[in-house]
Amino acid sequence: MAGSRTGVAAGIALFALATLTACNLPATAGGDSGAPLPSDSTQQLASLKIAAAGPMTGYSRDRFGGDWIKQADGCDTRVDVLKAQGKEVKSKGCTVTSGKWISLYDGATVTSPHDLDIDHLVPEAESWRTGAAQWTQAQRVAFANDLDELVAVTAHSNRSKGDQPPPGYMPVQSEWCDYATHWIKVKAKYKLTISQAEHDALTQMLGACH
Repeated sequence: MAGSRTGVAAGIALFALATLTACNLPATAGGDSGAPLPSDSTQQLASLKIAAAGPMTGYSRDRFGGDWIKQADGCDTRVDVLKAQGKEVKSKGCTVTSGKWISLYDGATVTSPHDLDIDHLVPEAESWRTGAAQWTQAQRVAFANDLDELVAVTAHSNRSKGDQPPPGYMPVQSEWCDYATHWIKVKAKYKLTISQAEHDALTQMLGACH
């Protein structure tokens, strides 16, 4: 579920990104946030390690940073997500005023940025259970601000999602393909593990791709 994050010093962002790169984890926000082709997703899914989820011991939202970080353009992560994922987006400086967004969880069309949450597609709690507990704080902050990992969705659908992987949560069927390809992309990018039930649900959702 999305947090109420605000901009913080650019130095924190640069430190997080530099640390992430130094540890050979993927670069973060600002990269291509488009989903891979379904065939690529099938290959990525096959590469993921199947393992039991770890415990939640030590987890808190603060382990992923409390606020959105400032990106290279001077705006915070929320603004960059709105600009990247919307169509006909209008803004004044770092304030997005209008646009058109399709909510990944319920397929709803949204025209006001005020009606959108910026959510972590792979919830922070889910990442903790599947690998992030072993990361440094800087790596977790970078993950929490990665445009590949963030989606603009309706507040209502975000509230109902929770922190479960498929099949514990699955979006409306019309969004199965996009949801699965994005989920797999993030899990593969960060080398997070999946359960057998998760693998099977993702395979089912990829069947909706044409």
